[in-house]
Amino acid sequence: MLKASTIRRALACSLLATASAACAQAGGSASSTSADGFSSPVMTQQGLVQGAPGKVDGVTVFKGIPFAAPPVGDLRWAQPAQPASWDGVRDATEWEKTCIQPPAPQRFPPNGATDMPDSPGMSEDCLYLNIWTPADSAGEKLPVMVWLYGGAYNEGGGNSPFSEGDNLAAKGVVMVTFNYRVGPFGFFSHPELTAEGNGASGNQALGDAIAVFKWLKQNAAAFGGDPDNITIFGESAGAAMNAGLTGAQGARGTFERAISESGAWMGLGIAQMPTREAMEKATMDAAGKLGTTSLEGLRALPAEDIAKAFRGQGMIVDGAIIQEDLSITFAKGEQNKVDVLVGSNSDEGSFTRGFGPPTTLESWNQGAPMRWGDLAELGAKAYPASTDEEAAAQAPMPFSDTMAWHMRLFAEEQARIGQKAWLYWFTHEPPYDEGQPDLGAGHTAEIPYVFDNLAAPRTYPAGSSVEQMAGNPREEGFADQVSQYWVNFARTGNPNGEGLPYWPPVTELEEDEAMLLDADGSGKGQWLSPAKIELYEAMFEERVTKPLGIDSGE
Repeated sequence: MLKASTIRRALACSLLATASAACAQAGGSASSTSADGFSSPVMTQQGLVQGAPGKVDGVTVFKGIPFAAPPVGDLRWAQPAQPASWDGVRDATEWEKTCIQPPAPQRFPPNGATDMPDSPGMSEDCLYLNIWTPADSAGEKLPVMVWLYGGAYNEGGGNSPFSEGDNLAAKGVVMVTFNYRVGPFGFFSHPELTAEGNGASGNQALGDAIAVFKWLKQNAAAFGGDPDNITIFGESAGAAMNAGLTGAQGARGTFERAISESGAWMGLGIAQMPTREAMEKATMDAAGKLGTTSLEGLRALPAEDIAKAFRGQGMIVDGAIIQEDLSITFAKGEQNKVDVLVGSNSDEGSFTRGFGPPTTLESWNQGAPMRWGDLAELGAKAYPASTDEEAAAQAPMPFSDTMAWHMRLFAEEQARIGQKAWLYWFTHEPPYDEGQPDLGAGHTAEIPYVFDNLAAPRTYPAGSSVEQMAGNPREEGFADQVSQYWVNFARTGNPNGEGLPYWPPVTELEEDEAMLLDADGSGKGQWLSPAKIELYEAMFEERVTKPLGIDSGE
């Protein structure tokens, strides 16, 4: 097996086209310590941590490093506070507990953060990060990639098997996962919390992410990373948070690039962002049923009571981290100047086929006013159906296409302020085991390829086949391609590289084109139809720009 450091140096030499003696001996050690990763403890600003060898030769893994104080007691719902320092060497070889969330033992695929045989359990004390590094010593200035998990803002963790970072690290990056607070612990607004003035009321999870980025600015170099080259990437809710952080004034200067897979600042659709005031009212209404509405009283309740009584409110305009609806911010060109790589999957809505009764032509036509309101005529033009079969086929597509349109808007807005921007449409349909729903290129289908982790358990809902994909040359080759695009982007802001199909920036794409990612041939290809584009442009104007007073001519 090749060492990760060997692969990394050989790739760097290829990219730099240098004939130096160091490149001629790419298999040699990069430092005077070891070519097998960190064998000695690493000094962070809080203290020494000792990791362990990873699953790939040459990669060292550090688990359970605190990036903030435990958010318990009076710190419940507070923005993250500085972590405490420690004496001696902290063991960083085991996962710390995940944040409190609903387990899903009967679901397929299971919740990888909580429902695996070796899941670490749950606690409010959950603000920890994990690092995979191929470096042999500090100061190698490798790009840093930070994963934000999906899970509808209500579940997930940095310990999920599918997001283990050995294979990405082996491609030459310092790979990071972390736990952010979810549900009513990570997205909770309260008038007294707002009055405390400690940063934000309602976007605690965003605060957790920003705390990680700041921690990495201070500590990434010790693990061989470049603190000035941090790329955040995430899927679904994590993708929406990444877009939110791209627009958020409160995140300015904390990262350099962002990848959003299937989600942006409006969520998974087209809508205005919820406001803190509306969420504070929802909190007070729910709190009334618990016998106390005061912040002190709610902080004194057991975490289990909070989890049962409140729903997570999702990403909102909190007035601090996010100061206005981000559709306004992006329209004004005042978002953060970061490069982006964004996109979605062609069958995002396939998992909804089993929701409710089967779609018929009659029900499809009757539902048009609810789906499109005054735009029902445009909707019928974009999604024509004349039979029950055609109506059933069209039913999941608006979910997929709304998201696709939103992702392109994100890319175009970054390009408009002069940043590098890349758009993809993941069209590859992985194999599914007999007896499991064939969701095609469904929601989360890209994740095993992004992490180059085809042998890892899947995440909900797209439970593609581990048995048919792991070790399959076609699938493994495609995973290598997709993950290399992501790593290249993290390194330079450009996904292109030697041996990869050319990926044009969004500025080189026609209105109905995207970069299609597919094992049968990645490249520029047809995206949404003109009729669908017309529909979603009109929907955005009707539901967002006009109500928010955005000048559509900007």
